Amino acid sequence: MKIAMPDQLTKEAQEIVTQLLDARKRELEVLSGLSREQMLGSRNRTIEPPIWEMGHVGWFQERWILRNFDKTPPLNNVADGLYDSFNIPNAERWDLAFPSWQQTHDYITEVLHCLVGRLTGREPSEEEIYFYRLVINHEDMHSETMVHIRQTMGYPQPGIAVARPLLPDIETDFDPHDVAIPGGTFMLGATPDLPFMLDNEKWAHPVEVTPFRIAAMPVTNAEFRAFVEAGGYHARELWSDEGWDWRQQAGAGKPVYWRREADGSWCTRWFDSYRPLEASLPIMHINWYEANAYCAWADRRLPTEAEWEIAASAEPTPDGRSFTTTKRRYPWGNDLPDWEKANLDSAATGPLDVRALPAGDSAFGCRQMIGNVWEWTADTFDAYPGFEIDPYDTYSAPSFGQQKVLRGGCWVTRSRVIRNTWRNFYTPDRNNIFAGFRTCAL
Repeated sequence: MKIAMPDQLTKEAQEIVTQLLDARKRELEVLSGLSREQMLGSRNRTIEPPIWEMGHVGWFQERWILRNFDKTPPLNNVADGLYDSFNIPNAERWDLAFPSWQQTHDYITEVLHCLVGRLTGREPSEEEIYFYRLVINHEDMHSETMVHIRQTMGYPQPGIAVARPLLPDIETDFDPHDVAIPGGTFMLGATPDLPFMLDNEKWAHPVEVTPFRIAAMPVTNAEFRAFVEAGGYHARELWSDEGWDWRQQAGAGKPVYWRREADGSWCTRWFDSYRPLEASLPIMHINWYEANAYCAWADRRLPTEAEWEIAASAEPTPDGRSFTTTKRRYPWGNDLPDWEKANLDSAATGPLDVRALPAGDSAFGCRQMIGNVWEWTADTFDAYPGFEIDPYDTYSAPSFGQQKVLRGGCWVTRSRVIRNTWRNFYTPDRNNIFAGFRTCAL
């Protein structure tokens, strides 16, 4: 079933439908080329079967749009028993009897057709607009998840229809350095003028921050290689108790996808093949424990959430002693992301040199705070003061106090999803996501 853009759409509805169709196009690109066996996958506690991911995004749309507003009966009588992430634990998703790829595709296409059709010839309400944006963001997030599933399983890299047309601008003399950030009162979190945000970003609230120094760029492969070759994985004094327990249980002596060659050089697994380690790319597939061990070795530390967000979104006062009340939506300002400013949308088909994209620098001179690689922060994921749960009540609250916060997005992240206030979160042992980190001076 091919879904076309209806003729009778208001401007708001047309924007929603355009994004719905684009999100689905990307999801199918990410899943393309996988065999039946690969769609089912092999059991792994950190991911779900790709076929579950595929069906779940359709179920989520049906749940929050069709059933929520139109009170429709289920379009598929088995969908609740397969894709309800609220009630089916991750571990049980591997044991489900899934429909075929075609049946799953037919189901999610039917849902999407209904979502588009109900917007024809009328103005959506503010409440409807919120939920449409929610399901678009949700599908975008799951499309990214499907890419790191392919990396985790060693499947081929997905083909993406639109790739970056030009080589990025790389400042070869942009050497590793710290930038000084003044202290003061900062409003951490989202403000009501944003077109969409999730409950864990609400609301902006004052935090006091003392002056600090933060790296202008993420930690590179070359920098992390020095830690590995210095025996950092085996130096007990560099690791927290929980981190050391993880390292011993995992038998970790290097990043999960690295391999040492006979000549002493390093390569890394990129989806289904190995590549020579590129020194100037950001370190990726590092968990929170590994990032902290590196920091202890390098006499550094991870930034707090507030420090990260200040470095990304604040503007200094003319005398440089504090920052103004202006808060940027993105490091470079409020203009939407493009290829010159951020590595997003899989446009570069992978990470870029940490010296690339100077047009995306923050007001303080921090580079690539949006896109390229997710960045671990020091903080445990928790509610902001006055937190009020959104209708999607199992998104944030169940993870409060248990997971660690990442900021900034990565090369796969969709540009319409990410912003300076976005809070991603994973357990500290997760090393199969496109995550790295930048550091602060002690």
